[in-house]
Amino acid sequence: MALDSAQLSAFAAVIDEGSFERAAAVLHVTRSAVSQRVKLLEERVGQVLVRRATPCTPTDAGQALYRHAREVALSEADALDAIGGGQHTSIRLAIGVNADSLGTWFPAAMAHAHAAEGPGLTFDIHVEDQDHSANLLREGRVMAAVTADPQPVQGCQVLPLGTLRYRALASPAFMQRHFAQGVNAASLVQAPMLVFNRKDALQGRFVRRITRRAFTPPVHWLPDAHAFVAATRAGLGWGMTPDPMVERDLKTGALVELVPGRPVDVPLYWQYWRLNVRALHRMTEAVQQAAAQTLLT
Repeated sequence: MALDSAQLSAFAAVIDEGSFERAAAVLHVTRSAVSQRVKLLEERVGQVLVRRATPCTPTDAGQALYRHAREVALSEADALDAIGGGQHTSIRLAIGVNADSLGTWFPAAMAHAHAAEGPGLTFDIHVEDQDHSANLLREGRVMAAVTADPQPVQGCQVLPLGTLRYRALASPAFMQRHFAQGVNAASLVQAPMLVFNRKDALQGRFVRRITRRAFTPPVHWLPDAHAFVAATRAGLGWGMTPDPMVERDLKTGALVELVPGRPVDVPLYWQYWRLNVRALHRMTEAVQQAAAQTLLT
């Protein structure tokens, strides 16, 4: 079943931009034109493809078609570049990355790939917990992701990147205030804990490792990687922080481990679509290089 390229582009733009209005602005057409194209595409395939909400998201049927649209657009841009007709063709890579990688080693990979590919390469970064970023691949929202899941998503390849080491850290004043009698179940249940978001399970993993129990201490939700470290340094709570973010703090003593020598290691993987596209290959090479310089092997 052949699909109209203008309709497919309009549908993909609505999902990318999250609304019909922004899609119209990107495509330089009216909102009515975008709406009509998406409606005709839905009639063509016989299914609703877009959930008209804020933001617009693909239905289950729309997820598969969205991935197809992204693959077509990426392959077309790559082919135009190969024959010398893509001087003005933009290639956008949608990538899922956990916040701690984005706050440490991943921007170097982006910079290396951009330098190799040229100004036509742009990025659409989706921040997602490493334990959940593979879902973005399944939904077709991204074409590559840094993930803790070693099992390949259908249609994807997987490469091991290395291990991001986390430590349970707090300020010396916080340690004196809450753990003067030791780090144990009695003190951990009372001490305020910093957690990135509802998907962040690292603190709970550490607590279970130390106490063999699960409980709910006071929690500060703080969904920003650098603010998370700053809040830990300021004594707001204790939290799990990746080594690359706190090397200086550990050397100066601004932060100390709750239990020395008990880190939590998180293996990371790079999953990406099986597409023979130069920009995606260059990004993969850049990711491997940047990861090798920061992550543990």
